[in-house]
Amino acid sequence: MPSADTIGKVTATIDLATVRPALKQVYVRRKRNKSLKPLFPKLGFAVILDGHESSASYKCCCGCLHRKVETKSGTAIQFYHRHVTAVLLHKEGVLLLDLEMQLPGEDEVAAATRLLKRLFQDYPRAFKLVIADGLYARAPFFKLVKDHGKDAIAVLKDDRRDLFQDAMGLFKQETPVVFERDGGVTCKCWDVEGFTSWPQLGLDVRVVRSLEAKTVKSQMTGLEETRTSDWVWVTTLTKTRVDTKPFVTFGHKRWDIENKAFNELVNDWHADHVYKHSPTAIEACWLLTMLAYNLFEAFIRLNLKAVVRKGHTKEYFACLISAELYGQASGSSPP
Repeated sequence: MPSADTIGKVTATIDLATVRPALKQVYVRRKRNKSLKPLFPKLGFAVILDGHESSASYKCCCGCLHRKVETKSGTAIQFYHRHVTAVLLHKEGVLLLDLEMQLPGEDEVAAATRLLKRLFQDYPRAFKLVIADGLYARAPFFKLVKDHGKDAIAVLKDDRRDLFQDAMGLFKQETPVVFERDGGVTCKCWDVEGFTSWPQLGLDVRVVRSLEAKTVKSQMTGLEETRTSDWVWVTTLTKTRVDTKPFVTFGHKRWDIENKAFNELVNDWHADHVYKHSPTAIEACWLLTMLAYNLFEAFIRLNLKAVVRKGHTKEYFACLISAELYGQASGSSPP
């Protein structure tokens, strides 16, 4: 029963332990219905991990992370929240699985390690590969992945590292493989395995470099120009499991967590809005938004026929759903 001082107020408590099973249930149902298909069937599914800063404030503090920021008025303390999100990469996009809040005094990889351990427990057979950025190219993280029978891919970009220097030196002696990937990008790739220059890991690793070029038309001059980029990855995957071309595709798929998850959740679902400033509330709101996103994506892709989706955006169907809900709440039908 509510106490006397809460009468007349609407209160609700969301147990995080009930939201995560709901997220898992969406995965279980989609997997059982065979509506999730891996990008490369021979390799299986992959999980992408990445950090996201959801909010920042100079006034509100609830045990947040904090940092010193130089402003026009001098040095100020800024309070902020960050979390690490895990998404399951599949052929048609991503399925949001879970997140872990970053705690004061730790970095992103520490939070990702806790998240990964929970994924191994909750989704033991859901994925075979973990993809992350250069921050995760650490021996303890790679060991954790390998100890659970999975493989890892991470960006390798520290040119002071022995492994990076050894790979760059060896690539000069190797003949690159040239191919074109989606988007008209020409890739010149070097792919060598068997490196032992990472003694902290204690395993041989493979290093792949992709020097990429794409011709684009400049918006300022209207002239065509060639833009280049240089990518280097370290992985425990062998060539026998995945060849160079699909490997480069996997390496670039890390951006799907930004393009298909964070950007849409923030811009269209307002996930960064702080409805209640407390770590548990922020985590609960994000988990519920992830659940709503997964259900909405499943509805659009699986319940609506292609002819119905044709010519309409997802925002259009979101507006129809909102109108139906408001119409039922008010006792009237939407126009």
